[in-house]
Amino acid sequence: MRELFLNLSRYPRYLIAFCLGLLNNYLEPLSKRRSNPITAIAIIGALISGLTTIVLIMRAMVSPTSLV
Repeated sequence: MRELFLNLSRYPRYLIAFCLGLLNNYLEPLSKRRSNPITAIAIIGALISGLTTIVLIMRAMVSPTSLV
């Protein structure tokens, strides 16, 4: 039983490491291009757009009213 809990405790660590690796692979090329002002504005716009999309989707999913 101890081995089961030991194996289960590894999954959250793996998930965190996997997410951090993806984030690193996504942000590293963008950090090299931020010296160009036009690219920096585009990156900021994409981040704001992405966050707005996520917020609107989450609000629609959690909304107590039905739009049917």
